[in-house]
Order: sequence, then C-alpha cells, then structure tokens
Amino acid sequence: MDGTSETTQSEWGPFGRPLFDDPQARALSRIGVIDIGSNSVRLVVFDGAARSPAYFYNEKVMCGLGAGMAESGRLNPQGRARALSAIARFKMLADGMGLPTLTAVATAAVREAEDGPEFRREVEQTTGLRIWVIDGEEEARLSAQGVLLGWPGSYGLVCDIGGSSMELAEMAGGRVGRRVSSGLGPLKLRDLPGGKKGRDQVIRDTVAQLADHMGTQRDRLFLVGGSWRAIARIDMHRRNYPLHVLHEYRMTTKSAQATAKFIEKADLEALRSDCNLSSARMALVPLASEVLHRVVQQFQPKDIAISSYGIREGLLYEQMPQALRDRDPLIEACRFAEAKDSRLPGFGKMLYRFVMPIFRNASPARIRIIKAACLLHDVSWRAHPDYRAETCFDNATRANLGGLKHSERVFLGLALLHRYRNKREGTRFEDLYEILDEREKQEAEVLGKAMRFGAMLWMSEESQAGAELEWQPKKKILRLILTKSARPLFGEVAESRFGSLASALGATTEVKSV
Repeated sequence: MDGTSETTQSEWGPFGRPLFDDPQARALSRIGVIDIGSNSVRLVVFDGAARSPAYFYNEKVMCGLGAGMAESGRLNPQGRARALSAIARFKMLADGMGLPTLTAVATAAVREAEDGPEFRREVEQTTGLRIWVIDGEEEARLSAQGVLLGWPGSYGLVCDIGGSSMELAEMAGGRVGRRVSSGLGPLKLRDLPGGKKGRDQVIRDTVAQLADHMGTQRDRLFLVGGSWRAIARIDMHRRNYPLHVLHEYRMTTKSAQATAKFIEKADLEALRSDCNLSSARMALVPLASEVLHRVVQQFQPKDIAISSYGIREGLLYEQMPQALRDRDPLIEACRFAEAKDSRLPGFGKMLYRFVMPIFRNASPARIRIIKAACLLHDVSWRAHPDYRAETCFDNATRANLGGLKHSERVFLGLALLHRYRNKREGTRFEDLYEILDEREKQEAEVLGKAMRFGAMLWMSEESQAGAELEWQPKKKILRLILTKSARPLFGEVAESRFGSLASALGATTEVKSV
C-alpha cells in the first residue's frame, strides 16, 4: 500500500488503487470553508482522505444574522457584529493553519438583506475575505452534493433547512436534478403574524407549492441542517435509542410525526437539557418541527435519513475530480487510516483474501464491511491491551465515517471487538448490540475471530501463499491449508484461535500441510 501510481488495478483486486495520495486528492487534503448562515457562522477545515474527510477544525457561533429580518429587511445588528467578529477570528485561524484554500459562502440572510452588500464590503475590508453569496437553487445543489459525499449514487429528496430558508433538491443515480428554495426557515416563521394558525397556513401553502414544483417524491428524504439534527436528537431521546450518532440516523415517517407531537407537548427547557441542545437552537426546534410535520405529510417518503453533510461538504465535493467522486467514502477512509496508523500498511488486503472463503455467499453490502474491517483491524494497536477491543468498537461506531448505516457501524465495531477479544459480554456497549439481530451478531463474531487468527499467520506479502482457509458450510468443516514453510507459524496460540473461529462457526477443524 505505497500509494504510487505504478500500482495497477489488478494488483489491488477488489480494493482498487488508493487515491488519497494521488496529487489531485492531496490538493484537497486541507480545505477551509466559512459558512455564513442566517442562524450560525461556522468554520470547517477538512483534512485527510479527501473522499471521506476528517474534520480537522470545526467551530460554530450562533449569530442570528437573520433574526428579525422579516420585519426590518436588514441583518440583525447584534448578529451582524457577532458574525463580523467570528469571521475575523476564523480568518486569523485559517492563516495560522496555513490553509491553501479558504472559501466564504453566505446564504439566505446575506442574500436577501438590504444591507447584505454593505456587510460583504465590511467583511472584505476587515479581513480581506470575499464572500460568495449563493442563490437558493445553488444552495440546494450544494447541499445535495454534500449528501453525495457520504452516499454515492444516492436517490431521493434532500431537504436543507437553515434559519431563513428551506431548500429541496432531487437526487437520482448520484446526480442532482430539480431544485427549489422557499422561505420556510424558522427565523422567518417566528416573525410571521397570526400566531400558530397563521404560521400553519403559510407552511401548508408553501409546502404544497414546493410539491407542485418537485413532483412526486416517495423515495428517501435526506434531512440537512442544524434544526433537523436537533429534532433527530430528540427522536433518539424519545425512543431511548442507544447510538448517539446523528449521521445516517434513520426515522420512519411515523416516528417523525410522533416526535413532532412529543415536541409540541414537551417542557422545552427540560427537553433542551436532556438532549444537550443550545438555547438558541432549541428556540427554533418547535418551528422546524411544524415544517417537518407538513413536509413528511405532503411527500410521504419511504424513510428519513439524517445527513450531517451539507453545503460545506458540497463545496468540497465540487472540487473533486470524478475519479475521486466515484470512490467509496468508507473504503477510502479506512485505507487512509490503515496507511496512517497500522503497523503493517497494506496487510489489510491480504487479510481480506484470507478470510473471504468463509464469506463466499456474502452480499455486496456485507463484503464492503468485511473490506473495511480488514483495513481497520490493526489501527488501534497503540491502545492498552486491556482496552484495545473496546477502543476498536468505540472508534468504529462513533468515528466520522461516511456511507455507514447504524447497523453497519455496530457490525463493524463488533467484528473489530472480536478481533481482540473472544467474548463480547461484559463491555459498556451491550445496549448497542441490540441494533443487530442474532444472525448479524454471529457473523460479526466469525469475522472478528477470522481476522484474529489470520493476523498470526504471516507478516509479509511474500508469505501470503503460505496459508489459506477452506470452508465447507454443509459439512461444517473448516480446513487450514499450510505450506511446509508456513507450518512453524501455526503455534499453540494460533491453534487456539483457529479453534475459537471453528467454534463460532459450529465447525470441526482440519489442518492440511502441502
């Protein structure tokens, strides 16, 4: 796994050649974005594997630039001062980090305010930064591209809510189609006359108009934006859901409607405290919840997925060459982690080849997770041996990895836990295991124990052919084939781990020397 251009596709087999060290990818390895929204101003610095970037730096200030704009037509004076201060700080931080690229983008509040151009000039005079003001349709397109960063080939409807606007974008086959923008941001809704009744009429009419423009949308609904994420966190709280990772969290339409009613009846201060939400965010949640109720009722999606990726990630996606866009974000992130943190970079593909005879009938989705596990099997080796298994599980389930459903996160974590530990009982993660069914738990255990055994049988690519597995599922026979030169590697500990793998499969063992 040397990252050189000479390595061919065939050499890498199902993994393909790594792209994170390609010059085009390296150019995207550290990029900064300042997102100037109606409610918050945020600096994000992306770092690492460009296809599935890590967040090197992430800071947000709740400025409320769009508060009161419905009445005044101008940016909120206090919000404007706070935003200018935040942007000046962010620019200085970016200079200190030596960022090759820093992009400042503004959305609805700056776009629509009478004094928006004046604010842009003030920012440029104070910091030297030029702000790119995007229109509603471009905002929708970039949000959808952010979703594509984490879900290549996605299809469905992206709904991005900000402080002063809400955008919809259609996705099919990994491409962005029809787009539309509306004024259904909670800051605007808060200032509408007529109370809840008047607000409900505006929401109802506007969503109906959006549906006329977008047509029938019965596939997945992707929710982007801080208010949606806050509602998802409340849904987790209401359901007592154990894995508190917002990205790729799924809700049914029934669950979303139940949570909307739950919010309507709740003690908001108590709920804010229970869900660890800021006061500024919680103030907007009931309004956003009213919008979500109507959107779900109108479009009737098959399910709902939360995306932590939006405009900022869409800007990164915009700069990617197509070869990078086409890569799997999960596999690219795992390969980057292996190259950076494992003892033997490149060993993951050998381990994958070794364990795959056990998983000949696995689905493509499961094979993808097996690849990821093999790449990550050794990246936590620096952890104390007593805690290594739990560290692996924690990293897999809570890491910033794109393209992973929650059940896949837990499967991956459990497999890596079994890479270092025979039994899964007695950890602090047992409530998370229940996200999987019994068959999935057993498969994860088999994968983990296969990696645990395979990691003992060679230490270099040259010795790869010295050992291989044969699995006969009908006869329940697990056979290890060893060359004469590899026979000394099969010592007492290796033999014990082979037996543990066979036990997980309910199999008898055979060892054959050739």
